[in-house]
Amino acid sequence: MADIIRLLPDSIANQIAAGEVIQRPSSVVKELLENALDAGGTLIQLIIKDAGKTSIQVIDNGKGMSETDIRMAFERHATSKITSANDLFAIKTMGFRGEALASIAAIAHVETISRMPDEDLANRLCIEGTEITKQDKVQSAGGTNMIVKNLFYNVPARRKFLKSDPVELRQILDEFHRVVLANPDISFSMHHNGNEVYHLPKTTLKLRIIGVAGKNYNEQLVPVSEQTDVVTISGFVGKAEAAKRTQGDQFIFVNKRFIKSNYLNHAIRGAFEDLVAKEVYPSYFLFLDIDPANIDINVHPTKTEIKFEDERMIYNYLRVTIKHALGQYSISSLIDFGVDQNFVSKFSKGNQSTDNATVNVHQTTTSPDPLLNYRHTAKDTKGWEEVYKSMVSVDQTTENPISVLDTIEGEAYQMSLDESLSDVTSNKTPYQLHKNYIIYQIKSGMMMIDQQAAHERILYENYLATFSKTQKFSQKELFPITVDLDPAKAAICKKILDKINALGFEMSEFGQNTFVVHGTPVGLDNSVSVGYLIEEILNKYTENLEFELGIEENLARSLAASSCIKHGRTLDKDEMNGIIDQLFGCVVPFKSPSGKKCFITIELDELSKRFNS
Repeated sequence: MADIIRLLPDSIANQIAAGEVIQRPSSVVKELLENALDAGGTLIQLIIKDAGKTSIQVIDNGKGMSETDIRMAFERHATSKITSANDLFAIKTMGFRGEALASIAAIAHVETISRMPDEDLANRLCIEGTEITKQDKVQSAGGTNMIVKNLFYNVPARRKFLKSDPVELRQILDEFHRVVLANPDISFSMHHNGNEVYHLPKTTLKLRIIGVAGKNYNEQLVPVSEQTDVVTISGFVGKAEAAKRTQGDQFIFVNKRFIKSNYLNHAIRGAFEDLVAKEVYPSYFLFLDIDPANIDINVHPTKTEIKFEDERMIYNYLRVTIKHALGQYSISSLIDFGVDQNFVSKFSKGNQSTDNATVNVHQTTTSPDPLLNYRHTAKDTKGWEEVYKSMVSVDQTTENPISVLDTIEGEAYQMSLDESLSDVTSNKTPYQLHKNYIIYQIKSGMMMIDQQAAHERILYENYLATFSKTQKFSQKELFPITVDLDPAKAAICKKILDKINALGFEMSEFGQNTFVVHGTPVGLDNSVSVGYLIEEILNKYTENLEFELGIEENLARSLAASSCIKHGRTLDKDEMNGIIDQLFGCVVPFKSPSGKKCFITIELDELSKRFNS
């Protein structure tokens, strides 16, 4: 019988190995930026085209490479960072595996130009799929200029699974943010399709955070500093009242290397206990300096996972240090008799800020009923019980049943129309449970409605309908409101500004990353800061990019999620009845846009069984 085990060709083996290290354009950006740092660059430029699918270029002014080094750099497991296994436990550089450049060269066209300070000419090397196509001398500035083109050109299956440009650009920005935040003493710039996205000169950590995350962070950061025999902790955490409902500004660095750790994230959340609600996320930019001998970073090819010698001790130090910093901030704010608006808790108003610069004063409008008007009125919708009745009584034997029936939960099918709805009238009194749920009596038992999910569904369908209307209803601001965004959010906002205004906003560009708002959709809650709302919409919009929704559906979801009634808000009878009426006037009342149930029913028989069991 013939032998069946054989060695793979180097080209295939390299492509397989590359898949572990290079998963998408952002992986290339990470590796090239880290190499530029290890080369001692103090001025680093990132230039990308088409979200990295066409080209990724990183230029640094570091020490450069010799004619021999530039060839060796692309050999697998060739590195200048370590010489023995013991060096793995004393690593101070970003790279050390010697895999990145070889992986990139296996799946892309790469051109590298590098000149050492004491040389007159630079060395140029061109590689296509691990094959060297050119090596010569050229004129160039000192340092290294590396260009990666046509990523995955020889692995079409991998290229096919790349996401849309906005999604891939978001991933690149994430990697860029992690590198620039860890190195405020180095100048960075970033260009995408010829437009400058970031220009970050050498500065302090706080100013670097503001440069990356936006001017709003100027008054939101609480310094953190603690030195122990085991670990030194420094950086900043956001004030509790500045916590957001979306993740994105949570960074932990160990020896200037960004890491992912649910365990340490839990420690930080624990430090904020009783200060923030469960559904919001505090911001933090934290740096842990630990003896390299006490950690193992050789866990995963991406080097974002770390094993600690004593993880529990690090957990406790981190939690106590942050609690101490937040405690000092709270004390200082109480002593300050000229209390700044940034010190005022905003959770009583749904965790929204209302600083003096963005007070939302609305003029009286004469437009029709607001989209967000959820008061119970006769003209809002038909009585919800009639709408619900028509849904339940649809003849399921017809050839074209109403499509929304596909989403009806099993209990809705089982409800007998006569028993469940015969006594439901608008004068029934709903009750609110724990400021989260609306309880309504029906003939067969009771219905429990999730107020946040239900209102999100109502707003989502309203906003979708708004896009098809030619006349938009806005309420004018008494004074224009300026909104400062970080460069990444500003770029997204410019791209979808027309669609945002189609929802009822009146917003225009006002400087590089600043926008001015003259009007907002009719019916927005006045307690919500317009600046905060715009940021939340953009955060949600960016998160939803992974689902590759259309712009209109994405925006409708994002605004609905950002402006809906949240858990923890007290509702009066009219508001609860209004939500009930409008929910069952929706096309799909059973699920929120994010897939959460809007309501459940509990039968009397089920309750009886619970008491008798």
